[in-house]
Amino acid sequence: MKQVIQSRKSGKLALKNVPEPKVKPGHLLVETRASLISAGTERLIIDFAKKSLAGKARARPDLMKKVISKAKRDGLKATMETVMARLDEPLPLGYSAAGVVKVVGAGLEGRFRVGQRVAMAGAALANHAELNVVPENLISAIPDGVEDEEAAFGTLGAIAMHAVRNAQVSLGDIIVIIGCGLVGQLTAQLVSLAGGRAVVLDYNLARLKLVKSLGAEYAIDAAKESASEIVREMTDGRGADAIIIAAATTSNKPLESAADLARDRARVVLVGMTGTEFSYANFMKKELNIIISRSYGPGRYDSDFERRQVKYPEGWVRWTETQNLAETLRLMSPKLSDRLNVGPLISHRFPLDKAIRAYDLVTGKDPHLGVVLTYSGIRQVPRTQSILTPSVTHPSQPCRLGVIGGGNYARSVILPTLQACKGVILDTLVTEHGTSAEHGQAQFGFVSSTTDPDKVFSTKGINAVIIATRHSSHAALTVASLKAGKSVWVEKPLALDWKGLNAVIDARNNIAKGPRSFFQIGFNRRFAPAVTRLIEGLSLKAGRRVIFMRINAGAVPADHWVHSADEGGGRILGEACHFIDLARALAGSPILQVDAHVAGNADGAPDNVAISLEFTNGSLATLLYTALGDNSEGKELIEVHSGGATYTINDFRSLSISGEQTTKAWRGAQDKGAKHALGEFIAAVNSGAAAPINEAELIETSAAALAVMESLRSGTSVILT
Repeated sequence: MKQVIQSRKSGKLALKNVPEPKVKPGHLLVETRASLISAGTERLIIDFAKKSLAGKARARPDLMKKVISKAKRDGLKATMETVMARLDEPLPLGYSAAGVVKVVGAGLEGRFRVGQRVAMAGAALANHAELNVVPENLISAIPDGVEDEEAAFGTLGAIAMHAVRNAQVSLGDIIVIIGCGLVGQLTAQLVSLAGGRAVVLDYNLARLKLVKSLGAEYAIDAAKESASEIVREMTDGRGADAIIIAAATTSNKPLESAADLARDRARVVLVGMTGTEFSYANFMKKELNIIISRSYGPGRYDSDFERRQVKYPEGWVRWTETQNLAETLRLMSPKLSDRLNVGPLISHRFPLDKAIRAYDLVTGKDPHLGVVLTYSGIRQVPRTQSILTPSVTHPSQPCRLGVIGGGNYARSVILPTLQACKGVILDTLVTEHGTSAEHGQAQFGFVSSTTDPDKVFSTKGINAVIIATRHSSHAALTVASLKAGKSVWVEKPLALDWKGLNAVIDARNNIAKGPRSFFQIGFNRRFAPAVTRLIEGLSLKAGRRVIFMRINAGAVPADHWVHSADEGGGRILGEACHFIDLARALAGSPILQVDAHVAGNADGAPDNVAISLEFTNGSLATLLYTALGDNSEGKELIEVHSGGATYTINDFRSLSISGEQTTKAWRGAQDKGAKHALGEFIAAVNSGAAAPINEAELIETSAAALAVMESLRSGTSVILT
């Protein structure tokens, strides 16, 4: 694997190929996706390594004292041999990174999962390397929606957070932050999130402008403005409640400024490395408290905590370095109205292969702030392209439908449902044969009929299309509909292969100018009354969900078209995808990993399958799809276990609940949600609203169905990211 290494002796940097590390008990092997170069800290390390022996001695007199002591004890020759051997050791760089779990070490089963995205911390642990082995207490899961590059700021965020905790920020406190490099920028945002009023001092105008845009109340140019006057006016002459020094300088000026700006008995927190000489009288008269903030928080520099997974009692130590890392990541979530926004702090990105160029920037004089290394790596990821652009609302207009396909399901479910719907005009019916097209037109009240799908795409008045053809044509017809600017309902599956799925993504992301269209797959189970009641109840519960589904599908002859690879794709892609989508809706979290196993079948149809789904929030789903059962038994049984409660849906005729009383049970005629799903589609077209189901989620579940087939072929799990 590739890793950035520095020579302790010469200071020379290199990107080297080194052997891959092996996982240990209590550790994770993580494949790195992004790592952050901490300009301040890593520049100090690099500069120190480049010094001569005499320069190193002058810079670190504490180490020099140890060398002298050893020389007196062991002799000069032995001491020099030890020193030179130490200097010959390569120095790994980096301590703040994010990646994907590749192997889980013994003792962490269930706490972490292969494929899970995590942030990692620790010098000589979270390195600028393609693979890292990191102990449990220096790892935290990345929330959904937080990008890898953002999560790579987790360690620096934890450093800033611990400084804010040491400052004891409370609502309305005025906190002066000296220095607005990366840590200062993060500190200012965290002060604001904690309810404080951030006042930032620096000489760099660009950084001051940035920190102001990210929520600081005042950004003071230390070269031209009087911080004392501004703080005095803000506080009615009282002074700041705390000073956080985030500067990196050998000067004593930050401490001198702190004494001037602080109120009586304020806290002065050093999170940056500065000169430490100060006026005793100035600090004594105000009885100021000086606190040197210990990096990421309690646990740092404690080898028992960091390397041996020893826990501190929460009643005594609530916010350890582990918890600070986790909270930093939580605050990055885009779901929060006020969040820790680190994206604007990224000034440069370099691929790992260009790491030396990145360090030239960091150690040079060109402006920079957050410098991120990105990693390509070999990843077990389904071959889908980038995520969909968000749905954009379009002008409201009556839903005028073209329907392509007139087979059994269309005639028995879709067309009768559409005929009964209000707010929809049935314009054109397309079927393979003219006789069935004409018959369907008369039976269901279409304006016209044809055997040519292009008529639907070219007719300007038609703004929505329903596709109910055989599976092999779904992707191509969906693409044609989207390119024509029409919203489309496509019966499952969306595509039979990665190429078809990517074609739909391309079409959805590259719609021509004009009203935006959307697509919806015929996943109706999530619209069933029993399911909507269940999802409403689950939304009130926090925590993981364990889901079991038994689908007693019944046998379909092996020569049926649905089993053919080129036309139907098989029952897993064609029908089991329904339940993958339903599991996704019930879990309320993206699918992380798919694993599938098939039972032997004499007629060769792979329709007896056990599917395991893991979700990013820790939920699990097991889908048992079988054609070997008794048809007189119920077809679909769904169980969800969460927070001490159990929910059971039996054939979409009932929802029973045990273990909680908030959610009401449900019973009625069998309803699999087809009418509700089509109604939501028509309503969205009529009103110009967004798609009833998030389209990126539909791509995800379609990819998961393809991943099931890939897992059956490979005999291995498939990770979705």
